[in-house]
Amino acid sequence: MRRLTVLVAIVTGAFALPALVTAHPLPGAPKCPVLPANNPWNQRVDKLPVASDSAKLINSIGLSDPVHPDFGSGVYGGGPIGIPITIATKHTRLVHVNFNYGSESDRGPYPIPRNAQIEGGPNSSGDRHVIIVDRANCKDYELFAAYPGAGGRGWHAGSGAIFNLRSNHLRPAGWTSADAAGLPILPGLVRYAEVKRGVIDHALRFTAPYTAPAYVYPARHQASTRSGFYPPMGLRVRLKASVNISRLPYQARVVAQALKTYGLMLADNGSPWYIQGTPDARWSNDALHLLDQLHGSDFEVVNTSSLPHPGL
Repeated sequence: MRRLTVLVAIVTGAFALPALVTAHPLPGAPKCPVLPANNPWNQRVDKLPVASDSAKLINSIGLSDPVHPDFGSGVYGGGPIGIPITIATKHTRLVHVNFNYGSESDRGPYPIPRNAQIEGGPNSSGDRHVIIVDRANCKDYELFAAYPGAGGRGWHAGSGAIFNLRSNHLRPAGWTSADAAGLPILPGLVRYAEVKRGVIDHALRFTAPYTAPAYVYPARHQASTRSGFYPPMGLRVRLKASVNISRLPYQARVVAQALKTYGLMLADNGSPWYIQGTPDARWSNDALHLLDQLHGSDFEVVNTSSLPHPGL
């Protein structure tokens, strides 16, 4: 994951956050939920007990490392800062995608517009995620390492996955997705519209440098990089209730409150405590980067054994 250096004027807010609500739809697809209300991404974890091995797991991720918002406004490295979402309609042409990991990818076809946005921009050498939401069928199409070909009439990608946004259906056990954990990327992204509203009502995805050769619900795939005691994919953590976030500027404070209420879900290998969101010109990079006042020591692992496991 990239480290960002872009800074613009800070946006602060002295007003209080509104009460928590649920089921905010996507801009551009207002009739589509972002998964059912009882989906693990949408389940609160602020009242759950702390896991018995929390301290050891947090230490393995990075006790002194800061939170880093891997999204924002403007351009970094020639591309937008964050993972963009492209909306498809019933008129969007369907295209064939060739996969490197075809045995664990959904064949499609995929509704990819000619103007589909790629993470990092068209010349990116990074993860190059492409997220397409078909608003006609409320389906989420996700690609990793995606490259257009034949004038956009065909694509090549490392892997791909299709998720029904009205369903809790999980990928087959052991399957990757466009994410290392076999999870959808879309529901874990910070979106400007929800921050503007004052509440994020879902968990956020984050990365850790090293992960265990294991995964826990709702993850479906492991991508271990070394032996030793490390967190499994799908691990759920939250910002401790005792952490004072009242002095954070408005945008950062809304994100920090979500870290307390819904927490983070480990989705990929990468830099410690990187959280992902969508690019938007209205983000204040200065405000978001004050989230780096939060460190690994401010988090705890949640025992989610009491939560329902829909989709299994």
